[in-house]
Amino acid sequence: MKSSILIVDDETLLLESLKKALSREGYVALTATTGREALRCFEEHAPDLVLLDVKLPDIDGIQVLQRLRKVDTQTPIIVMTAYSGIKGAVEAIKFGAYDYIAKPFDVDELKFVVARSLASRRVEAEVDQIRSTKKERYSFANILTVNERMRQIIKLGQRVANNSQSTVLISGESGTGKELFANAIHYNGPRADQPLVAINCAVLSEGVLESELFGHEKGAFTGAIKQKKGLFELADQGTLFLDEIGEISPATQLKLLRFLEEREFQRVGGTRSIEVDVRIITATNKNLRQNVEDGKFREDLYYRLNVISLPIPPLRERQDDIPLLADYFLEKYSRLLSKNVRRLSEDARGVLLRYPWPGNVRELKNIIERIVLLSDDDVITGREIPAEIGGPPHKTDLFETGGMEEMPLDKLIKLYTEGILARHGGNRTRTADILGITRQRLRRILKSQAPGESDPDSGPI
Repeated sequence: MKSSILIVDDETLLLESLKKALSREGYVALTATTGREALRCFEEHAPDLVLLDVKLPDIDGIQVLQRLRKVDTQTPIIVMTAYSGIKGAVEAIKFGAYDYIAKPFDVDELKFVVARSLASRRVEAEVDQIRSTKKERYSFANILTVNERMRQIIKLGQRVANNSQSTVLISGESGTGKELFANAIHYNGPRADQPLVAINCAVLSEGVLESELFGHEKGAFTGAIKQKKGLFELADQGTLFLDEIGEISPATQLKLLRFLEEREFQRVGGTRSIEVDVRIITATNKNLRQNVEDGKFREDLYYRLNVISLPIPPLRERQDDIPLLADYFLEKYSRLLSKNVRRLSEDARGVLLRYPWPGNVRELKNIIERIVLLSDDDVITGREIPAEIGGPPHKTDLFETGGMEEMPLDKLIKLYTEGILARHGGNRTRTADILGITRQRLRRILKSQAPGESDPDSGPI
Protein backbone atom coordinates (compact mmCIF):
# COMPACT_ATOMS: atom_id res chain seq x y z
CA MET A 1 0.00 0.00 0.00
CA LYS A 2 1.35 3.42 -1.01
CA SER A 3 2.20 5.90 1.73
CA SER A 4 0.32 9.21 1.58
CA ILE A 5 1.99 12.56 2.23
CA LEU A 6 0.24 15.85 2.97
CA ILE A 7 2.24 18.85 1.67
CA VAL A 8 1.28 22.17 3.29
CA ASP A 9 2.75 25.32 1.67
CA ASP A 10 1.33 28.54 0.25
CA GLU A 11 3.93 28.72 -2.53
CA THR A 12 2.04 27.20 -5.48
CA LEU A 13 5.09 26.46 -7.63
CA LEU A 14 6.91 24.70 -4.80
CA LEU A 15 3.75 22.82 -3.87
CA GLU A 16 3.28 21.44 -7.39
CA SER A 17 6.98 20.67 -7.76
CA LEU A 18 7.00 18.64 -4.53
CA LYS A 19 3.78 16.88 -5.47
CA LYS A 20 5.25 15.71 -8.81
CA ALA A 21 8.58 14.67 -7.28
CA LEU A 22 6.97 12.63 -4.49
CA SER A 23 4.39 11.11 -6.84
CA ARG A 24 7.22 9.85 -9.05
CA GLU A 25 8.63 8.13 -5.95
CA GLY A 26 5.39 6.19 -5.55
CA TYR A 27 3.77 8.27 -2.81
CA VAL A 28 0.20 9.55 -2.82
CA ALA A 29 0.70 13.34 -2.60
CA LEU A 30 -2.02 15.52 -1.04
CA THR A 31 -1.74 19.32 -0.94
CA ALA A 32 -3.00 22.25 1.13
CA THR A 33 -2.15 25.95 0.88
CA THR A 34 -3.55 27.11 4.23
CA GLY A 35 -3.52 25.90 7.79
CA ARG A 36 -7.29 25.36 7.91
CA GLU A 37 -7.21 23.39 4.67
CA ALA A 38 -4.38 21.29 6.08
CA LEU A 39 -6.37 20.48 9.22
CA ARG A 40 -9.41 19.44 7.15
CA CYS A 41 -7.32 17.31 4.81
CA PHE A 42 -5.54 15.62 7.70
CA GLU A 43 -8.82 14.73 9.38
CA GLU A 44 -10.33 13.42 6.14
CA HIS A 45 -7.39 11.45 4.68
CA ALA A 46 -5.21 10.57 7.72
CA PRO A 47 -1.91 10.83 5.77
CA ASP A 48 1.17 8.84 6.75
CA LEU A 49 3.41 11.93 6.84
CA VAL A 50 3.04 15.73 6.77
CA LEU A 51 5.40 18.28 5.17
CA LEU A 52 4.49 21.52 6.91
CA ASP A 53 5.67 25.05 6.10
CA VAL A 54 5.95 27.27 9.20
CA LYS A 55 4.76 30.37 7.32
CA LEU A 56 1.13 30.11 6.26
CA PRO A 57 -1.34 32.89 5.35
CA ASP A 58 -4.04 32.13 7.94
CA ILE A 59 -2.70 30.01 10.82
CA ASP A 60 0.91 29.90 11.90
CA GLY A 61 2.54 26.56 11.04
CA ILE A 62 3.51 25.95 14.67
CA GLN A 63 -0.14 26.33 15.67
CA VAL A 64 -1.13 23.84 12.98
CA LEU A 65 1.51 21.47 14.37
CA GLN A 66 0.15 21.81 17.90
CA ARG A 67 -3.42 21.14 16.74
CA LEU A 68 -2.35 18.06 14.80
CA ARG A 69 -0.47 16.72 17.80
CA LYS A 70 -3.58 17.01 19.96
CA VAL A 71 -5.39 14.49 17.75
CA ASP A 72 -2.41 12.41 16.55
CA THR A 73 0.89 11.90 18.36
CA GLN A 74 2.37 9.34 15.97
CA THR A 75 2.28 10.65 12.37
CA PRO A 76 5.69 12.12 11.40
CA ILE A 77 5.54 15.85 10.73
CA ILE A 78 8.50 17.45 8.93
CA VAL A 79 8.71 21.23 9.23
CA MET A 80 9.93 23.22 6.21
CA THR A 81 11.47 26.60 6.98
CA ALA A 82 13.78 29.23 5.50
CA TYR A 83 17.33 29.49 6.85
CA SER A 84 16.30 32.50 8.93
CA GLY A 85 13.59 30.39 10.57
CA ILE A 86 15.86 27.61 11.84
CA LYS A 87 15.34 28.72 15.41
CA GLY A 88 11.58 28.38 14.93
CA ALA A 89 12.05 24.95 13.39
CA VAL A 90 14.04 23.82 16.41
CA GLU A 91 11.20 25.12 18.55
CA ALA A 92 8.80 23.06 16.43
CA ILE A 93 10.73 19.92 17.41
CA LYS A 94 9.80 20.65 21.01
CA PHE A 95 6.13 20.72 20.01
CA GLY A 96 6.32 17.31 18.37
CA ALA A 97 7.77 17.77 14.88
CA TYR A 98 9.71 14.70 13.81
CA ASP A 99 12.32 16.63 11.80
CA TYR A 100 12.88 19.83 9.86
CA ILE A 101 14.43 20.78 6.54
CA ALA A 102 15.69 24.24 5.57
CA LYS A 103 14.60 26.08 2.41
CA PRO A 104 15.88 26.14 -0.24
CA PHE A 105 16.50 22.42 -0.16
CA ASP A 106 17.58 19.81 -2.65
CA VAL A 107 14.70 17.53 -3.68
CA ASP A 108 16.85 14.44 -3.27
CA GLU A 109 17.60 15.55 0.30
CA LEU A 110 13.88 15.90 0.97
CA LYS A 111 13.20 12.45 -0.48
CA PHE A 112 15.79 10.99 1.88
CA VAL A 113 14.29 12.72 4.93
CA VAL A 114 10.79 11.55 3.94
CA ALA A 115 11.90 7.95 3.37
CA ARG A 116 13.82 7.88 6.65
CA SER A 117 10.85 9.30 8.58
CA LEU A 118 8.39 6.81 7.11
CA ALA A 119 10.77 3.90 7.75
CA SER A 120 11.23 5.02 11.35
CA ARG A 121 7.49 5.28 11.83
CA ARG A 122 6.98 1.77 10.43
CA VAL A 123 9.50 0.42 12.93
CA GLU A 124 7.78 2.30 15.75
CA ALA A 125 4.42 0.93 14.60
CA GLU A 126 5.82 -2.62 14.59
CA VAL A 127 7.24 -2.11 18.10
CA ASP A 128 3.87 -0.73 19.25
CA GLN A 129 2.16 -3.79 17.75
CA ILE A 130 4.57 -6.15 19.49
CA ARG A 131 4.03 -4.36 22.81
CA SER A 132 0.28 -4.41 22.33
CA THR A 133 0.40 -8.13 21.55
CA LYS A 134 2.51 -8.79 24.64
CA LYS A 135 0.17 -6.75 26.82
CA GLU A 136 -2.70 -8.90 25.62
CA ARG A 137 -0.72 -12.14 25.86
CA TYR A 138 0.52 -11.44 29.37
CA SER A 139 -2.71 -10.12 30.81
CA PHE A 140 -3.41 -11.43 34.30
CA ALA A 141 -6.78 -12.53 32.91
CA ASN A 142 -4.91 -15.08 30.79
CA ILE A 143 -3.47 -16.89 33.82
CA LEU A 144 -5.83 -19.86 33.99
CA THR A 145 -6.92 -20.98 37.44
CA VAL A 146 -9.92 -21.91 39.53
CA ASN A 147 -7.78 -22.33 42.62
CA GLU A 148 -8.52 -19.81 45.38
CA ARG A 149 -4.90 -19.56 46.50
CA MET A 150 -3.79 -18.77 42.94
CA ARG A 151 -6.55 -16.20 42.59
CA GLN A 152 -5.25 -14.37 45.64
CA ILE A 153 -1.72 -14.41 44.22
CA ILE A 154 -3.02 -13.00 40.92
CA LYS A 155 -4.79 -10.20 42.80
CA LEU A 156 -1.56 -9.39 44.61
CA GLY A 157 0.30 -9.45 41.29
CA GLN A 158 -2.16 -6.95 39.81
CA ARG A 159 -1.64 -4.61 42.74
CA VAL A 160 2.13 -4.99 42.49
CA ALA A 161 2.03 -4.22 38.75
CA ASN A 162 0.58 -0.77 39.43
CA ASN A 163 3.61 0.07 41.57
CA SER A 164 6.53 0.73 39.24
CA GLN A 165 9.33 0.76 41.83
CA SER A 166 9.12 -2.01 44.45
CA THR A 167 11.28 -5.08 43.89
CA VAL A 168 9.45 -8.40 43.58
CA LEU A 169 10.66 -11.88 44.50
CA ILE A 170 8.75 -14.66 42.73
CA SER A 171 9.42 -18.06 44.23
CA GLY A 172 8.30 -21.53 43.23
CA GLU A 173 9.40 -24.81 41.74
CA SER A 174 10.54 -25.05 38.13
CA GLY A 175 7.62 -25.01 35.73
CA THR A 176 5.14 -23.22 37.99
CA GLY A 177 4.96 -20.05 35.86
CA LYS A 178 7.36 -17.61 37.53
CA GLU A 179 8.38 -16.02 34.21
CA LEU A 180 4.72 -15.68 33.24
CA PHE A 181 4.05 -13.66 36.39
CA ALA A 182 7.13 -11.48 35.77
CA ASN A 183 5.86 -10.65 32.29
CA ALA A 184 2.35 -9.97 33.58
CA ILE A 185 3.66 -7.56 36.22
CA HIS A 186 5.71 -5.64 33.63
CA TYR A 187 3.15 -5.50 30.81
CA ASN A 188 0.26 -4.53 33.12
CA GLY A 189 2.11 -1.67 34.79
CA PRO A 190 3.26 1.87 34.01
CA ARG A 191 6.54 0.58 32.51
CA ALA A 192 4.77 -1.54 29.88
CA ASP A 193 5.96 0.66 26.98
CA GLN A 194 9.56 0.34 28.10
CA PRO A 195 11.83 -2.70 27.72
CA LEU A 196 11.60 -5.89 29.77
CA VAL A 197 15.09 -7.39 29.83
CA ALA A 198 15.46 -10.94 31.20
CA ILE A 199 18.47 -13.09 32.07
CA ASN A 200 18.87 -16.53 33.63
CA CYS A 201 21.58 -16.11 36.24
CA ALA A 202 22.19 -19.87 36.49
CA VAL A 203 23.57 -20.32 32.97
CA LEU A 204 26.46 -17.83 33.13
CA SER A 205 29.72 -17.94 35.06
CA GLU A 206 30.44 -15.25 37.65
CA GLY A 207 32.61 -13.02 35.44
CA VAL A 208 30.38 -13.30 32.41
CA LEU A 209 27.23 -12.62 34.43
CA GLU A 210 28.72 -9.48 36.00
CA SER A 211 29.72 -8.18 32.56
CA GLU A 212 26.27 -8.97 31.15
CA LEU A 213 24.49 -7.19 33.99
CA PHE A 214 26.67 -4.11 34.43
CA GLY A 215 28.56 -3.89 31.14
CA HIS A 216 32.29 -3.32 30.79
CA GLU A 217 34.79 -0.78 29.56
CA LYS A 218 37.23 -1.39 26.74
CA GLY A 219 40.26 -3.28 28.05
CA ALA A 220 38.56 -4.28 31.32
CA PHE A 221 39.65 -7.88 30.74
CA THR A 222 41.10 -10.07 28.02
CA GLY A 223 38.73 -9.98 25.07
CA ALA A 224 37.05 -6.68 26.04
CA ILE A 225 37.92 -5.00 22.74
CA LYS A 226 35.25 -2.33 23.06
CA GLN A 227 32.89 -0.77 25.58
CA LYS A 228 29.70 -2.72 26.20
CA LYS A 229 26.47 -1.59 27.84
CA GLY A 230 25.05 -4.02 30.37
CA LEU A 231 21.47 -5.13 30.89
CA PHE A 232 20.91 -2.49 33.58
CA GLU A 233 21.49 0.22 30.98
CA LEU A 234 19.45 -1.56 28.33
CA ALA A 235 16.55 -1.87 30.77
CA ASP A 236 16.60 1.83 31.73
CA GLN A 237 13.03 3.09 32.39
CA GLY A 238 11.85 -0.52 32.15
CA THR A 239 12.18 -3.79 34.06
CA LEU A 240 15.08 -6.16 34.63
CA PHE A 241 14.03 -9.75 35.35
CA LEU A 242 16.71 -11.83 37.09
CA ASP A 243 15.70 -15.48 36.93
CA GLU A 244 17.35 -18.01 39.28
CA ILE A 245 18.66 -15.19 41.48
CA GLY A 246 19.79 -17.72 44.08
CA GLU A 247 22.64 -18.77 41.78
CA ILE A 248 24.59 -15.48 41.76
CA SER A 249 28.00 -15.31 43.41
CA PRO A 250 28.77 -13.34 46.61
CA ALA A 251 30.62 -10.68 44.57
CA THR A 252 27.66 -10.17 42.23
CA GLN A 253 25.30 -10.18 45.22
CA LEU A 254 27.27 -7.27 46.71
CA LYS A 255 27.22 -5.30 43.48
CA LEU A 256 23.47 -5.85 43.09
CA LEU A 257 22.92 -4.75 46.69
CA ARG A 258 24.83 -1.53 46.05
CA PHE A 259 22.67 -0.79 43.03
CA LEU A 260 19.46 -1.35 44.99
CA GLU A 261 20.68 1.00 47.72
CA GLU A 262 22.15 3.74 45.53
CA ARG A 263 20.39 3.24 42.17
CA GLU A 264 23.70 3.54 40.35
CA PHE A 265 26.55 1.24 39.33
CA GLN A 266 29.87 1.13 37.53
CA ARG A 267 30.74 -0.92 34.49
CA VAL A 268 33.36 -3.63 34.95
CA GLY A 269 36.70 -1.83 34.68
CA GLY A 270 35.05 1.58 34.91
CA THR A 271 35.16 4.41 37.43
CA ARG A 272 32.17 6.49 36.35
CA SER A 273 28.89 5.94 38.20
CA ILE A 274 25.88 5.38 35.94
CA GLU A 275 22.35 6.11 37.11
CA VAL A 276 19.39 4.21 35.67
CA ASP A 277 15.72 3.88 36.55
CA VAL A 278 15.07 0.13 36.55
CA ARG A 279 12.55 -2.01 38.34
CA ILE A 280 13.97 -5.33 39.56
CA ILE A 281 11.92 -8.53 39.48
CA THR A 282 13.67 -11.72 40.59
CA ALA A 283 12.69 -15.37 40.63
CA THR A 284 14.07 -18.49 42.28
CA ASN A 285 13.23 -22.16 42.71
CA LYS A 286 15.34 -22.28 45.84
CA ASN A 287 14.44 -21.49 49.45
CA LEU A 288 16.36 -18.19 49.73
CA ARG A 289 15.50 -17.87 53.40
CA GLN A 290 17.25 -21.21 54.00
CA ASN A 291 20.16 -20.08 51.81
CA VAL A 292 20.52 -17.02 54.03
CA GLU A 293 20.62 -19.19 57.15
CA ASP A 294 23.19 -21.44 55.45
CA GLY A 295 25.39 -18.44 54.62
CA LYS A 296 24.96 -18.86 50.85
CA PHE A 297 22.97 -15.66 50.26
CA ARG A 298 23.32 -12.20 51.79
CA GLU A 299 20.61 -11.42 54.31
CA ASP A 300 20.60 -7.69 53.49
CA LEU A 301 20.17 -8.43 49.77
CA TYR A 302 17.42 -10.94 50.52
CA TYR A 303 15.36 -8.29 52.31
CA ARG A 304 16.02 -5.79 49.51
CA LEU A 305 14.73 -8.26 46.92
CA ASN A 306 11.84 -9.59 48.99
CA VAL A 307 9.91 -6.32 49.32
CA ILE A 308 6.98 -8.00 47.58
CA SER A 309 6.81 -11.80 47.75
CA LEU A 310 4.87 -13.89 45.23
CA PRO A 311 5.09 -17.60 46.16
CA ILE A 312 3.67 -19.67 43.28
CA PRO A 313 2.33 -23.04 44.54
CA PRO A 314 3.28 -26.27 42.75
CA LEU A 315 0.64 -27.93 40.60
CA ARG A 316 0.19 -30.79 43.08
CA GLU A 317 -1.09 -28.22 45.61
CA ARG A 318 -3.68 -26.85 43.16
CA GLN A 319 -5.15 -30.06 41.80
CA ASP A 320 -8.39 -28.29 40.88
CA ASP A 321 -6.44 -26.55 38.12
CA ILE A 322 -5.21 -29.77 36.47
CA PRO A 323 -8.41 -30.49 34.44
CA LEU A 324 -8.68 -26.82 33.43
CA LEU A 325 -5.08 -26.64 32.21
CA ALA A 326 -5.23 -30.06 30.56
CA ASP A 327 -8.31 -29.04 28.56
CA TYR A 328 -6.63 -25.77 27.55
CA PHE A 329 -3.46 -27.50 26.33
CA LEU A 330 -5.53 -30.20 24.63
CA GLU A 331 -7.44 -27.61 22.60
CA LYS A 332 -4.27 -25.64 21.87
CA TYR A 333 -2.20 -28.53 20.54
CA SER A 334 -5.11 -30.14 18.75
CA ARG A 335 -5.39 -26.88 16.78
CA LEU A 336 -1.65 -26.35 16.29
CA LEU A 337 -1.01 -29.97 15.25
CA SER A 338 -4.14 -30.16 13.05
CA LYS A 339 -5.62 -32.98 15.11
CA ASN A 340 -9.25 -33.72 15.95
CA VAL A 341 -8.71 -34.48 19.64
CA ARG A 342 -11.73 -33.15 21.51
CA ARG A 343 -11.54 -34.32 25.11
CA LEU A 344 -10.02 -36.50 27.83
CA SER A 345 -11.91 -39.52 29.08
CA GLU A 346 -12.70 -39.82 32.77
CA ASP A 347 -10.07 -42.51 33.33
CA ALA A 348 -7.47 -40.29 31.62
CA ARG A 349 -8.43 -37.39 33.88
CA GLY A 350 -8.09 -39.70 36.87
CA VAL A 351 -4.52 -40.58 35.88
CA LEU A 352 -3.63 -36.90 35.50
CA LEU A 353 -5.12 -36.07 38.90
CA ARG A 354 -3.25 -38.87 40.68
CA TYR A 355 0.17 -37.90 39.32
CA PRO A 356 2.25 -35.50 41.53
CA TRP A 357 3.59 -33.41 38.57
CA PRO A 358 7.16 -32.73 39.75
CA GLY A 359 7.66 -30.64 36.59
CA ASN A 360 4.46 -28.68 37.30
CA VAL A 361 2.56 -26.82 34.55
CA ARG A 362 5.46 -27.10 32.10
CA GLU A 363 5.44 -30.89 32.46
CA LEU A 364 1.66 -31.04 32.02
CA LYS A 365 1.90 -28.94 28.86
CA ASN A 366 4.61 -31.18 27.38
CA ILE A 367 2.74 -34.36 28.25
CA ILE A 368 -0.49 -33.14 26.64
CA GLU A 369 1.41 -32.06 23.52
CA ARG A 370 2.95 -35.54 23.26
CA ILE A 371 -0.40 -37.25 23.77
CA VAL A 372 -2.12 -35.14 21.10
CA LEU A 373 0.74 -35.65 18.64
CA LEU A 374 0.62 -39.44 18.97
CA SER A 375 -3.16 -39.84 19.17
CA ASP A 376 -5.35 -40.84 16.24
CA ASP A 377 -8.65 -40.67 18.15
CA ASP A 378 -10.89 -37.81 19.14
CA VAL A 379 -10.99 -38.91 22.80
CA ILE A 380 -7.87 -39.49 24.91
CA THR A 381 -8.25 -42.52 27.16
CA GLY A 382 -6.14 -43.74 30.06
CA ARG A 383 -4.40 -46.22 27.75
CA GLU A 384 -2.79 -43.28 25.90
CA ILE A 385 -1.34 -41.66 29.01
CA PRO A 386 2.45 -42.22 29.15
CA ALA A 387 3.62 -44.86 31.60
CA GLU A 388 5.91 -42.47 33.48
CA ILE A 389 2.93 -40.55 34.85
CA GLY A 390 0.81 -43.58 35.69
CA GLY A 391 -0.50 -44.81 32.36
CA PRO A 392 -0.25 -48.44 31.17
CA PRO A 393 2.91 -49.92 32.68
CA HIS A 394 6.13 -50.68 30.84
CA LYS A 395 7.15 -54.33 30.71
CA THR A 396 9.45 -53.60 33.66
CA ASP A 397 6.76 -51.97 35.76
CA LEU A 398 5.97 -54.15 38.77
CA PHE A 399 2.88 -52.16 39.69
CA GLU A 400 0.59 -53.64 37.08
CA THR A 401 -2.20 -55.89 38.34
CA GLY A 402 -1.58 -59.62 38.46
CA GLY A 403 0.95 -61.83 40.11
CA MET A 404 4.70 -61.59 40.17
CA GLU A 405 6.82 -64.39 38.80
CA GLU A 406 9.47 -65.97 40.98
CA MET A 407 12.94 -64.63 40.21
CA PRO A 408 16.38 -64.10 41.76
CA LEU A 409 16.61 -61.19 44.19
CA ASP A 410 19.08 -59.18 42.09
CA LYS A 411 16.72 -59.37 39.09
CA LEU A 412 13.84 -58.25 41.29
CA ILE A 413 15.94 -55.32 42.52
CA LYS A 414 16.76 -54.25 38.99
CA LEU A 415 13.19 -54.58 37.69
CA TYR A 416 11.81 -52.74 40.70
CA THR A 417 14.36 -49.95 40.24
CA GLU A 418 13.57 -49.65 36.54
CA GLY A 419 9.87 -49.48 37.37
CA ILE A 420 10.40 -46.61 39.82
CA LEU A 421 12.62 -44.83 37.26
CA ALA A 422 9.97 -45.18 34.57
CA ARG A 423 7.26 -43.85 36.87
CA HIS A 424 9.26 -40.70 37.43
CA GLY A 425 10.09 -39.93 33.85
CA GLY A 426 13.68 -41.14 33.97
CA ASN A 427 14.56 -38.73 36.80
CA ARG A 428 17.48 -40.53 38.45
CA THR A 429 17.86 -38.09 41.34
CA ARG A 430 14.23 -38.53 42.40
CA THR A 431 14.43 -42.31 41.91
CA ALA A 432 17.52 -42.53 44.10
CA ASP A 433 15.80 -40.42 46.79
CA ILE A 434 12.72 -42.66 46.76
CA LEU A 435 14.84 -45.82 47.00
CA GLY A 436 17.06 -44.32 49.70
CA ILE A 437 20.27 -44.97 47.78
CA THR A 438 22.97 -42.85 46.16
CA ARG A 439 23.01 -42.04 42.44
CA GLN A 440 26.20 -44.09 42.15
CA ARG A 441 24.40 -47.13 43.63
CA LEU A 442 21.49 -46.51 41.26
CA ARG A 443 23.84 -46.47 38.27
CA ARG A 444 25.39 -49.78 39.32
CA ILE A 445 21.98 -51.43 39.61
CA LEU A 446 20.88 -50.18 36.19
CA LYS A 447 24.17 -51.24 34.59
CA SER A 448 24.03 -54.78 35.97
CA GLN A 449 24.23 -57.12 32.98
CA ALA A 450 22.52 -60.44 33.32
CA PRO A 451 19.78 -61.51 35.76
CA GLY A 452 21.32 -63.56 38.50
CA GLU A 453 24.64 -61.70 38.39
CA SER A 454 24.59 -59.82 41.67
CA ASP A 455 26.28 -56.53 42.44
CA PRO A 456 29.51 -57.38 44.32
CA ASP A 457 29.72 -54.02 46.08
CA SER A 458 26.58 -54.15 48.18
CA GLY A 459 23.63 -56.22 49.22
CA PRO A 460 19.91 -55.67 48.66
CA ILE A 461 18.39 -52.19 48.89
